[in-house]
Amino acid sequence: MLTWIALLIFIVTYALIISEKVNRAVIALLGAVIMVFAGILDVHQVFQQYIEWETITLLIGMMILVGITNQTGVFQFVAIRAAKAVKGDPLRILLVLSVLTAVGSALLDNVTTVLLVVPVTIAITRILGINPIPFLMSEIIASNIGGTATLIGDPPNIMIGSANPHLTFNAFLLNLAPITITIFGVALFMLYRKYRKELRPNPALQTKLLELNERDYIKDTRLMKKSLLILSLTIIGFMLHAIIHVDAAVIAITGAILLMLFGLKEHDVKKAFDSIEWVTIFFFAGLFSLVGGLQEVGLIKALAMNALAVTEGDITTASLLILWGSGIASATIDNIPFVATMIPLIKDMAEGLGLAVDSEPINILWWSLALGACLGGNGTIIGASANVIVAGLASKEGKGFSFMEFLKVGAPITLVSLAIAHVYIYIRYLL
Repeated sequence: MLTWIALLIFIVTYALIISEKVNRAVIALLGAVIMVFAGILDVHQVFQQYIEWETITLLIGMMILVGITNQTGVFQFVAIRAAKAVKGDPLRILLVLSVLTAVGSALLDNVTTVLLVVPVTIAITRILGINPIPFLMSEIIASNIGGTATLIGDPPNIMIGSANPHLTFNAFLLNLAPITITIFGVALFMLYRKYRKELRPNPALQTKLLELNERDYIKDTRLMKKSLLILSLTIIGFMLHAIIHVDAAVIAITGAILLMLFGLKEHDVKKAFDSIEWVTIFFFAGLFSLVGGLQEVGLIKALAMNALAVTEGDITTASLLILWGSGIASATIDNIPFVATMIPLIKDMAEGLGLAVDSEPINILWWSLALGACLGGNGTIIGASANVIVAGLASKEGKGFSFMEFLKVGAPITLVSLAIAHVYIYIRYLL
């Protein structure tokens, strides 16, 4: 009975989020509270087990860092310099920002990357007087595809790598980067076809842009230097994560604390805390709790077990089913708990087949899971953390976009991405 109640609460909450008639954070939290009152979740369990505090702490730390840095005017400086470099051509700007986002997501992680790129994007589009939505949509797509390429780019890959020490950074790079580059190229073409009419150059605005002096936008040189130093050290910390063994969340919040301590006066600290997107933070808390309810009643595990049972031990069927199943699941629920459920199930399947967990046939299943979980994040606005963050930042600037607006762009790209990944897995591993 609790299983059906949990499913009903999730579906109704999801439908209300899609309708966008009520604030999505309020709806997500309401759904989580109802699950607690229904006896599906225990409140202590929610705080201790299901809310991903590491993700939330990472977000808060980076939001403070980026918020303080944004006060200095450096993002506007970079925006004008970048726009001038491509003569103010919107299409070339979109291409540069998308590539930057994809590469950044592969080398850092997609959450950190979009928090750095979005302020620059909004500054550029404001200066050029053009619609920021095509650029923000492209950056969401690029962040999820770029994050697929490496071990550290997306949380599902980190989880898969942590559970399988033999899947090194180079292993992810060699197996996932080639197809990721191909998918990214196809996605860019689809985005161009979608937005080309909105990306036509405006000669008057281009002339106005070239007349601007980017140095005039720097408001506080001293704070800018401190911000860039600490932001750079934070990013280096992310890149050295595997060596120093310090969680990204700890690195981010440490950077935020140091910048507030050494860069701000006491009366400016409150303004720094105001830069936190609390709507986004509470939405994540509610969403993690909702999906935790589905985990608690065994729905996600049942879904994964049934999917593997259908394959009857056939690696070809299993790998392709995992690819599509994780892709669809990641578009509709958070991919972190789904991947957490799939990891032990794939290990159990390896044991049942008498295969080592690091054998080549089982490795195919790991690559299928990584591709499906990461690429599926582009399916809906709540499919990945980066999507929610960009939507929140855009809404704060009065340039928000709806669930359905994103779905029309993200869903076709997701389906094409999964189809390309399907062909890649079959040709490279299964023939």
